[in-house]
Amino acid sequence: MANIKSAKKRVKQNEKRRIRNKALRTRMKNVTKRLLTAIETEESPEKVQELLSSSYSVLDKAAKKGVIHKNKASRKKSRLTVRAKNYLESHK
Repeated sequence: MANIKSAKKRVKQNEKRRIRNKALRTRMKNVTKRLLTAIETEESPEKVQELLSSSYSVLDKAAKKGVIHKNKASRKKSRLTVRAKNYLESHK
């Protein structure tokens, strides 16, 4: 355990950030999984579109807060968009 005051403060800050980052990562994983499940189970196109936009939002927030790199967020959004687009085109 840290003895210096600034080191103790850092430990507290790191713990807060770890918890926040973990929550955001879990949220990212869940929203992505929900979208992919909706595509696989052939949900309504409106539902898929709604889940896609919420995925964008969660990924952008995670990138903005530094949980993931902005390029990783862009890559994930791009890959989700391709999957959703293919599904939506086949279910018009």
